[in-house]
Amino acid sequence: MLSFSTNRPKDLLAKIRDAIDKGHITTWSYDKDGDFTHTPDQWARKAWMRPTIVPGEFLRFNIVYPTGAIASREIYAVYHGRFTEMMLAHFDNDFDRIAATAQLTVGDLVGA
Repeated sequence: MLSFSTNRPKDLLAKIRDAIDKGHITTWSYDKDGDFTHTPDQWARKAWMRPTIVPGEFLRFNIVYPTGAIASREIYAVYHGRFTEMMLAHFDNDFDRIAATAQLTVGDLVGA
């Protein structure tokens, strides 16, 4: 799980989607459900980062592995690390802190 401390989580989520739509972020996409996947061929659709808004506090992302998948430490690390990198590169003024769990936690889904 990734958690970004912000008093405007809904606005931050909208900014992320807008930056993807405008081509400012090319290594992430989102699907009709609003979940984000890393787009390089090696990582595309290996997992998704599912956003949850905690009003006035946090924008959280839980990892979701595809149906039948086994939770991979490498995929977990890449998705959390690269998503954090993207957020720091593009939205560092929109949040105060990032928290990440080292292991799967409540809200993360494997083979869902």
